[in-house]
Amino acid sequence: QVQLVESGGGSVQAGGSLRLSCAASGYTYTMAWFRQAPGKEREGVAGGDSERRTTYADSVKGRFTISRDYAKNTLYLQMISLKPGDTAMYYCAATVRRWPAPDPLLASDFDYWGQGTQVTVS
Repeated sequence: QVQLVESGGGSVQAGGSLRLSCAASGYTYTMAWFRQAPGKEREGVAGGDSERRTTYADSVKGRFTISRDYAKNTLYLQMISLKPGDTAMYYCAATVRRWPAPDPLLASDFDYWGQGTQVTVS
C-alpha cells in the first residue's frame, strides 16, 4: 500500500508561483499530478516515470515543471506564471504498474491518490 501526502498549496495572485510536494511511502513507478476545479472533471497536469520521462498537459507546458527526488521519494510540481484558470484542488497520484505503460495524464491508470492540496489564483 502506497500513501501519498501533498503539501504546498495556497493562494497567490496571477503571475505568481507555487511549489507542490508529494511525499510517497513505498515503491512507485509513475507519479503524476492531477487537478480538479469545481464542476469540472479531474484532469492530468504532469507526470513522470522511473525512467525519468515526463509528460505535460498542453495547458501547463512552459509554466509547470515536474520533478522527483528519488532519495526522498518525493514528487514536486513547480508552477510559475500562474493563471486564475489554474485554480483547482491538486492531487498527487502514483502507480506501481510498469506494463502496459500507464498514461501519465489518465486518472484511471493510477492506483494511489493523495488527499489533495488547494491552489487558488486570483
